[in-house]
Amino acid sequence: MCIWDSLHFEDLFKWWNQLEKSEHPYNDGSRHQVVLVERYLNGTSKRYLLDDEFHLTTILEDESKSNGYSLKELPWLPDIVKDFVLPAGFPGSVSEDYLEYMLLQFPTNVTAWICHTLVTSSLLKAVGLDYSSGTTAAASAAAIRWVSKDGIGAVGRFFIGGRFGNLFDDDPKQWRMYADFIGSAGSIFDLCTPLYPAYFLPLASLGNLAKAVARGLKDPSFRVIQNHFAVSGNLGDVAAKEEVWEVSAQLIGLGLGILVLSTPGLVRSYPVLASTWMTVRLLHLWLRYQSLSALQFDTVNLKRARILVNLHVSNSTVLGCEECNKMENILSWEKFSVPRIVFGVSFSDMLGGDRSGLKVKKLLELYAKEKYILVVNQEPFKDFETLVSFKDGATSLSVLRSIWQAYWLYNNRSSQDNLFDQLKASLNELDHQFDNFLQQLKDIGWDINQISLKVANDVLIKEVPVY
Repeated sequence: MCIWDSLHFEDLFKWWNQLEKSEHPYNDGSRHQVVLVERYLNGTSKRYLLDDEFHLTTILEDESKSNGYSLKELPWLPDIVKDFVLPAGFPGSVSEDYLEYMLLQFPTNVTAWICHTLVTSSLLKAVGLDYSSGTTAAASAAAIRWVSKDGIGAVGRFFIGGRFGNLFDDDPKQWRMYADFIGSAGSIFDLCTPLYPAYFLPLASLGNLAKAVARGLKDPSFRVIQNHFAVSGNLGDVAAKEEVWEVSAQLIGLGLGILVLSTPGLVRSYPVLASTWMTVRLLHLWLRYQSLSALQFDTVNLKRARILVNLHVSNSTVLGCEECNKMENILSWEKFSVPRIVFGVSFSDMLGGDRSGLKVKKLLELYAKEKYILVVNQEPFKDFETLVSFKDGATSLSVLRSIWQAYWLYNNRSSQDNLFDQLKASLNELDHQFDNFLQQLKDIGWDINQISLKVANDVLIKEVPVY
């Protein structure tokens, strides 16, 4: 994905006159005009040039060394590691004390887990694995196996936190529900250990891995939900009271579980135990879905934006928070939504097989006032799909505008109309109706200042210098 910035055509000839007098690498005797520049996260850029006959050429270059463009706020840390361990947009997306705290927190947690490893052998010894039972290293060996099981499970949390950390703010309902599905799958491995006791370690490790992945999804998702509850800035109090609710439920659940295990027939019959677990687990998943469905967010994420925009494009009305949240499908995936909208597409992909310079010129002129550019995919035998590329300075509001335009094009699509005529008509409707859409959202109770629509998570929004 990339961010692009168009240059004003009236400035191109001024730029060219300066270029002719310079020793610029593109000064090869032919007249080329730079019409836009794409910037990528790794510091490279792609320049789109038109000649006098509107032939389009592209040049890829590394600007990280030539003009000081760099993401390295921590020069000793590779970019791939930085993206994995630091929040998107670091350092601007976090407070100034974030890095110092995390650098001190890391060795703090290391020492905690060293202590955990050491006391595990004591716990195992206390339940019957003493040092006289065949070998003086029995408890230590068992502790190593037990801790190894936990370590394999921790890999799941490590992967989720590093790879998917920027997803939870947008759709905490979905990821909290998926956490329970994955956690249930992990419990199945644990449930199978009595059937295959010789494979206890691999089964228990797989179970821990799945449950650790579930926890990696659950914890950040629920923190977003807690923040939603804390409308008075009382997040600490909300979190503390949630602990009271959770511990109360834990004590009741443990008591009922012990009561069930005290039933002689259940203890002796593994099929009865497994079927009881399955019944209770299905009930648990149903209750989880109901609880998440009860949440009423007043922020606009991608799923809710689609619902709201679709209704407004159809009949110029919007839904309230309660109705829209009830219509939101917690389990749906964006790639299966209709119409399909692909965000953050490079300009080359948007052009497809048509490398016409005239098309480039028309698109830039058409979207001169917008912070994005949108086209309809013209590939044959393909369902309706829009491709969106963002300009430098695009915001969440820009994403919402592109969604509105995509839905208008979808609802008013015609195979007879010219592509540019359709785009021009959709932009005219966007200019006339989008402000009314925002006002209706505000009047009915939506927080239009908290639009959770990300431009492009792996792109640095940076002003493009003009040469």
